[in-house]
Amino acid sequence: MKRRRLWPWLVVPAVALTALVVTLAGRYPEVLEDGGGRMRLTYMVLLLALVGSSAVLHWRRRPGRALRHALTWVAIALVLLVGYSYRHQAQRLGERLMGEVMPQRGVVEGDAVSFRAATGGHFVVEAEVNGVVLRLLVDTGASDVVLSPADARRLGFDVASLDYSRRYRTANGIVFGAPVRLGRVRIGPIALDDVRASVNGAEMAHSLLGMSFLGRLSGYEVSDDTLTLKP
Repeated sequence: MKRRRLWPWLVVPAVALTALVVTLAGRYPEVLEDGGGRMRLTYMVLLLALVGSSAVLHWRRRPGRALRHALTWVAIALVLLVGYSYRHQAQRLGERLMGEVMPQRGVVEGDAVSFRAATGGHFVVEAEVNGVVLRLLVDTGASDVVLSPADARRLGFDVASLDYSRRYRTANGIVFGAPVRLGRVRIGPIALDDVRASVNGAEMAHSLLGMSFLGRLSGYEVSDDTLTLKP
């Protein structure tokens, strides 16, 4: 029995693959403008060549199984293509779900970020302060960002050597704080530099996000138990 020649089975897929690459390069020339795009294209071509060669060999030996495998790979490719096409919508959906489960994380909407009220109706936001993630209770009645001694220590302040000379009038009476400056406070896409703050002289359950940050925004509003911060 004569053995079938292998080269026609490899030439036809190679020609088809070359035609596909040329078509895609003509349709999306921007992909080849940078080295990263060329590397990704080369990787995909080699991967397709490997998978295609394997499929050809299996087809010659067991056509039925090869067809099932081919259909499986096509289905996987379609799922990946659909997932990639709707990746931004999926990301926004994931952020909204995380915003419901973890309200302090917030939901980014363009340049703004929104937070759902936590238990008790208060708003707690997750902020990156000088590169350290802190949870701050939003307090429009506080003139400054107020750090608890514990959070101040996390930021590297020597709380024992600070000057607690600033007086604050609160619902619980007069309290004293030590004035400090925060290099950067980032909440979602909003980042402010050189933010005025103070370290509270007594321990606190939460640090406060006060008007030294909120007052520098273009706006903030509360609607339907949702706080929205606008840059």
